[in-house]
Amino acid sequence: MMTSMIRSAVLATGLATIALAGGCAVGTEAEEIPVAETAYGTVLGLSEGNLDVYRGIPYAAPPVGDLRFRPPHQPQRWDGLLAADKFGPACIQPVRGAASGSIYANPAMTELSEDCLSLNIWAPEGAARAPVLVWIHGGALRTGSSSEAMYDGSGLAGQGLVVVSINYRVGVLGWLAHPELSAESPDGVSGNYGLLDQIAALEWIAGNIEAFGGDPDNVTIAGESGGALSVMYLMASPQAHGLFDKAIAQSAYMITNPALNEARFGMPSAEGIGSYLVAGLGKTGIADLRAMDAEELYAAAAAAGFAPWGTIDGVVLPDEIVNVFDAGKQAPIPILTGFNSGEIRSLRVLAPTVPESAEAYEATIRELYGDMAGAFLALYPSSDLEGSILAAPRDSLYGWTSNRLVRKQEALGHPSFLYLFDHGYPAADDNGLHGFHAAEIPYVFGTIDNTPPFWPAIPETDVEQDLSRAMMGYWASFARDGVPSAEGVAAWPAFGTDKAYMAFEKTPVPGEDLMPGMFELHEETMCRRRAEGTQAWNWNTGIASPVLPAETESCK
Repeated sequence: MMTSMIRSAVLATGLATIALAGGCAVGTEAEEIPVAETAYGTVLGLSEGNLDVYRGIPYAAPPVGDLRFRPPHQPQRWDGLLAADKFGPACIQPVRGAASGSIYANPAMTELSEDCLSLNIWAPEGAARAPVLVWIHGGALRTGSSSEAMYDGSGLAGQGLVVVSINYRVGVLGWLAHPELSAESPDGVSGNYGLLDQIAALEWIAGNIEAFGGDPDNVTIAGESGGALSVMYLMASPQAHGLFDKAIAQSAYMITNPALNEARFGMPSAEGIGSYLVAGLGKTGIADLRAMDAEELYAAAAAAGFAPWGTIDGVVLPDEIVNVFDAGKQAPIPILTGFNSGEIRSLRVLAPTVPESAEAYEATIRELYGDMAGAFLALYPSSDLEGSILAAPRDSLYGWTSNRLVRKQEALGHPSFLYLFDHGYPAADDNGLHGFHAAEIPYVFGTIDNTPPFWPAIPETDVEQDLSRAMMGYWASFARDGVPSAEGVAAWPAFGTDKAYMAFEKTPVPGEDLMPGMFELHEETMCRRRAEGTQAWNWNTGIASPVLPAETESCK
């Protein structure tokens, strides 16, 4: 009722400019101003075509000062009207420019702040309890922002969804564990602050999205790469259960994560890593880190080798992701998941150097894989050394994970859907980037004409537009009712007993039994390492693998 009263008042007075909290103002014509009443105050958005758009809404208090390295706090209620007319700052991180040589560089993202816990909403005008899709950006938990143009939610909102994108803390500011921080915590744990940000955003959505036309009982979480890792963290975290109903994981990787205060699987404890970092920076404790400038702290931690991961703390993340899913304790929901054929082509840092000869390659594989060498070489033969070097880490990270996700969710009784993105176009293929990591994102969002500045340019052809429309349709329908479908293209069967999948080539092409033997090989590899206890499972595969442990009874 309050929302309609405010909207009526705006229209009745014919105001062209409205004074807002913090002394801001919006000059949008009065009849074009969408209004929403949240638990924290009234929000004014923008009308963009047939959509109501709200940018930069705070969902938690700024994690600065004594709040640095703490769980997020509820936002303060604001007085007056909040103008949600521009994106909030990105969370503290390095800004990668052209000199980085990365296709993912985005020098335009220059506004950074610790006051970064905000979200954005695209909603169909007049929406009422529409399905909600929450996008969690990628960036290996190190970088990324909800404001990137490629993540613009307009296209998917045009499919009838309420689309939400969120910021969360990255790098050392989001994922540091340390004994002092654990001592401060009522639960005796630390780390996972970025994950707790994501949970806080989902809690905000549960309590407020209906005011924007969304259905809090039909929420799909979605993400790519680090965002897909986050999707799995959320599925594994008891604190997040009940906050979402479906999941989309694009290029997820179910790797080993450090335990809070125990060294295992060849990794030091998360608290040990934090203690090592504090000492390496020449500091005496957490108070010194809280006193540092945020950008200087991020840069110093990164230079010291700090790598952000979720912490297995027994509370937020109760166990390794593989164990949670094996026990069937993950969120019991449908999933749509898949990977790209050329994942490692744009992530060469994850691939070892190509060996000098086929003979050297085979000898190394036989030495490292023992009784599994034959199965490995059948999938990654010496006849195509570069192809095998790129395919093995792709599969051990992304292919195995996608297959594992659909199998585990279907075991809980939820039809789930697998894909392979195997699409290329001239600017990508000419540079050896066919089906590269994240290449599917602009097709999913309908932003193929709005990619980052160093991205291989997607041509303006009917093939590209048609593929994007199909993928948008599949993703939107899955968010709506758990079954991906799109007009005028092939039906997408659930994984099921036929091991069905959808290949996105020039058009969507359904198939069965993707890459036979691939999942079984990497599942066995993971199982042996987990049973033996001193090796992590991630990209240490092929000629980069340690000597694989022998077969155990538990892995038969």
